Amino acid sequence: MLVDSHCHLDFPDFAEERDQIIERAHEAGVKLMVTICTRVRKFEQIKEIAEAYDSVYCSVGTHPHQAGEETDVTTEELVEIAKHPKVVAIGEAGLDYFYDNASPEDQEKVLRTHIAAARETQLPLVIHSRDADEDMMRILEEEMKAGSFPALLHCFSSGKELAMKGLELGLYVSFSGILTFKRSTELREIAAELPMDRLLVETDAPYL
Repeated sequence: MLVDSHCHLDFPDFAEERDQIIERAHEAGVKLMVTICTRVRKFEQIKEIAEAYDSVYCSVGTHPHQAGEETDVTTEELVEIAKHPKVVAIGEAGLDYFYDNASPEDQEKVLRTHIAAARETQLPLVIHSRDADEDMMRILEEEMKAGSFPALLHCFSSGKELAMKGLELGLYVSFSGILTFKRSTELREIAAELPMDRLLVETDAPYL
């Protein structure tokens, strides 16, 4: 059985054929899916999708692109929402300095809020990190010292140092189709060094 641990079934492009998408997923051997939240304030839409399909679960969180919109979201709010039986993860949250959609300060504040929620619930934190290796390592180290939490470096495209730091801190690392790009030689070398029990693969879902 395959599990799609990171999809976005709430995206408008999928609204008119969501039933068919999920049916195609099942036919392809994907029996469970986790639809990922990018805005806590829109969690109701995510929840409705997860509740409508037995095979669909979800997360709750704020994507770093939307961090500036949701700096007021509290750890307590995330923990309360995460009590829903279909919520299996916190996030995705993190740092993205490639795009200038939110300030680094807002992104860090929101990320630390989500880490606190992951620590309290012990649900895995789905971490988005792009062009922010140094700050991400600093934050993860500081927060892990305050108390451990489960987490995944999602769709990894960063440097080796962050991958190794993630392993040192007990995190998982996942790779997507980026791994197959011609220019991704360094990324493939990083993946080859990781122990299999800490490595996940995310495919570009063909059923979409």
